[in-house]
Amino acid sequence: MSESVNVSIIYYSATGNVHALAQAAVEGAEKAGAQVRLRKVAETTPQEVINLRQEWVQHLQDTADVAEAGHDDLEWADVVLFGTPTRFGNPASQLRAFMETTGPLWFQGKLAGKVYSAFTASNTAHGGQESTLLALGNTFYHWGGIIVPPGYTDPVQFQSGNPYGTSHVAGDGAPGDVQLQAARHQARRAVEIATALKAGRAAAA
Repeated sequence: MSESVNVSIIYYSATGNVHALAQAAVEGAEKAGAQVRLRKVAETTPQEVINLRQEWVQHLQDTADVAEAGHDDLEWADVVLFGTPTRFGNPASQLRAFMETTGPLWFQGKLAGKVYSAFTASNTAHGGQESTLLALGNTFYHWGGIIVPPGYTDPVQFQSGNPYGTSHVAGDGAPGDVQLQAARHQARRAVEIATALKAGRAAAA
């Protein structure tokens, strides 16, 4: 029996859409046999700004029990999936702030050779989803990561339509069945590739 892989799903979500995708990714990874950690990054927006949107306040309350991401979650993982809303075609600053603390891990080579993938949400259908996922890829390149996108490797991908990573149009409401299925598939695929890599490395050792 092959050794199970460790998956960290690290996300930022203001009002819950990316959180919903992250939860679906947890389900997909666990169904594929992985050990999974769900982690949020720290909120850096001033409270007075958050208070202007009740759904933002409510989501922070609803996810108060979700642990914040730390460097240990990256070291532990064989697979890391990052989730973020788009911000002008880029990842949210909260997620970037966490990623930009990882220099010491990168310098020691502790981020290399892992499987990475990403998912996102934007308010509109052309709100920078692909560019956000590609921007995250730039960091994965620097880390020496193995990028595993969902591609068109499952029928749901022809419905969701984004081979770069699961994406959701928040202006249409909460993520629906297609988006949640796509997130499950993306996580499952990342686990399958990481499982094969782990087995291959063990055999070659």
